Amino acid sequence: MSDLSPPGTVRMATAQGRWVLLTAVLGSGMAMLDSTVVNVALPRIGTDLNTSLATLQWTVNAYLLTLAALLLLGGALGDRYGRRRIFLIGMVWFAAASLLCGLAPNAAVLLTARALQGVGGALLTPGSLALIQAVFHPDERSRAVGAWSGLGGVATAAGPFLGGWLVDGPGWRWVFFLNVPVAAVCVPLAARHVPETRDPTAHGRFDVRGAVLGALALGAVTYALIAAPGRGTAPDVLLAATAGVLLAVAFLRVERSDPDPMLPPWLFGSRQFTAVNAVTVCVYAAFGGFFFLTVLYLQVGAGYSALVAGTALLPTTVLMLLLSARSGELAQRIGPRIPLTLGPLVCATGMLLMTRAGTDASYRTEVLPAVTVLGLGMVLLVAPLTATVLASVDVTHAGLASGVNNAAARAAGLLAVAALPLLAGMGPEAYRSATAFAAGYRRSLFLCAVLLAIGAALAWFPLRSRAPERARAETTRTARKSQAQEQESDVQAQHCRPQCTYHCGVSAPPLDPGTPRSAPPRTSSD
Repeated sequence: MSDLSPPGTVRMATAQGRWVLLTAVLGSGMAMLDSTVVNVALPRIGTDLNTSLATLQWTVNAYLLTLAALLLLGGALGDRYGRRRIFLIGMVWFAAASLLCGLAPNAAVLLTARALQGVGGALLTPGSLALIQAVFHPDERSRAVGAWSGLGGVATAAGPFLGGWLVDGPGWRWVFFLNVPVAAVCVPLAARHVPETRDPTAHGRFDVRGAVLGALALGAVTYALIAAPGRGTAPDVLLAATAGVLLAVAFLRVERSDPDPMLPPWLFGSRQFTAVNAVTVCVYAAFGGFFFLTVLYLQVGAGYSALVAGTALLPTTVLMLLLSARSGELAQRIGPRIPLTLGPLVCATGMLLMTRAGTDASYRTEVLPAVTVLGLGMVLLVAPLTATVLASVDVTHAGLASGVNNAAARAAGLLAVAALPLLAGMGPEAYRSATAFAAGYRRSLFLCAVLLAIGAALAWFPLRSRAPERARAETTRTARKSQAQEQESDVQAQHCRPQCTYHCGVSAPPLDPGTPRSAPPRTSSD
């Protein structure tokens, strides 16, 4: 290990730089690939394990629940104990849980393993990009992040196709087994080529109470929403709903009183930050519900094979890969208000177009136009959304702001997957009947369109039409500093713009590790 370059000095052109980039791409790609391939496998899982729609919802949500609840804690652990160490632990944990998923003899074991996968993902996901931020030379971080984003986007684009091929070929269990050889390659690469880094200002105290309360609140509400279609107002459903609300209140109280909270209340003193996170919740709830139900519908309702259903949504990914960078540049010129208003409305139009897809849907005339319009809306939306989150806080808090936004998106998707079948009137066995599922699917599309319209309204009224005054003031103050300080701050500010213009934008906004964080005084209005 002595031949490794010190952190912060590695160049892209060196062998070590290429190995570090490959390690980060494999790590994040494994987590993102899993999130796309599992949806394709859901109908076959339901058939093989003889499960209800509720179990399929939990197959997605057990993973999202632990991931969303522990994501911020995972980033803090990396800062404190070493980013490479936590990344490796997350990688091994994720692979072991994936193996358990593939070997699951019944639904109970599968759901337990999926929850464990989420824990591994929470340790793995923040560390992937944080490694690049900490290891590469400041002059090359933007280039490294761009390469990571593009390669990760390719992995995500291949996910539905690969998932469909595996489900139609060797079987759905290989969707999970696939992660094991990826980890077997990535772990020795990270141990050999990635230097250890940590935040010297980080302390050993973590907001464990907040993480536990947040997970329990989300879990209780999710249980109530998923169980309600089959059990109605049974005592356990009402108890779970009540407990979820009370736990959420307790979580907010803990975050307000904790000296180092997982979700700092002072962040929401910024009107811009609060507004853009409200938009995030609306649009990613719609995306989460749409992608979950659409892949199911294309197989159950339209009769597509897993491979065809997986590739049917590929235009959205391709459009984002090709055009998101330009969308981010446009938003920097004209401000976030117009893109964040038009984007959700275009996405809503695409979802409404999907209501034309019947039980014998033609891909060329019914599905393709809808997913193309949806993809164009996501192009307008995703990169400006990330850029606005990062521009609404000080540069030193970019990583924290990005983590909060990412966790909010995943929690929104979690709740949407739980609530939409209930609101659309889908019973526990709805996915076994093409006609019944088609009716509920169309109703759910209208609900998703309403969520997107609300997101557009939230973007139009509170957001400024130009870049935040805070960002301009930060630039002015930086210009008065010495040349060396100015160059370093410029590197940081540049990093905190949408270098990661796609990557994980379909399921959640891109994560930006930012710079070491320090909370402002509690009296700050931010």
